[in-house]
Amino acid sequence: MTKAAPSPPLPEPSALTTLISATDNPLAATTHQVLHNLQHQHLWTSLKIHDLSTKFPISLISGIPPHRVYTHPDEQLYMVVRGLREDDVELDRMFVIPTVQGQSWSLEKMAAVFDALSDPSDDEVEEEAKAETEEQSSDAVAGGADADKAAKLAEYYEYRTKARRTGEWGSKRLLLAMIDKGMGGEGTVVYYVIQEGTVKPRQN
Repeated sequence: MTKAAPSPPLPEPSALTTLISATDNPLAATTHQVLHNLQHQHLWTSLKIHDLSTKFPISLISGIPPHRVYTHPDEQLYMVVRGLREDDVELDRMFVIPTVQGQSWSLEKMAAVFDALSDPSDDEVEEEAKAETEEQSSDAVAGGADADKAAKLAEYYEYRTKARRTGEWGSKRLLLAMIDKGMGGEGTVVYYVIQEGTVKPRQN
């Protein structure tokens, strides 16, 4: 009688499965899954998790994407007129809300998230933006940019600080990350740009 071959060993769980299984908190599991997706599939850097102090349990992820996710039409026009490309400008830190498909969200929850983000008119934020502007202008010169390009970048960063304070280039914005965990869902993450208030339509 032939002896049955032994069953093959079960595969080791993936790094993502191990990461998610380490917590019993569904919100934390969703947050870590989105962070893993941003880091390894979309190549974001300087990723951080922020637990917001609101009446709802909400966590945000912040990080720096490899390229711009959204540019306001007026900012785009400002850059085109001055001959600046998106590659010339330093990338901004963006915030991401981790969610799953079918999760209940409301305008009240979304408003709580925007309220929890720093107000562009805060003195602390303004000082931070000013320091960032000076650093980026110095980097442009040190990086070998010609004097004209360096001057245009310095002007851009200074104007960007003002535009953010006044809302000229749009209000606060973030990404809504939605994981497909439904019946047959394979865990795909889709990202949507969410902006506080109305968005000025683009001119054709």
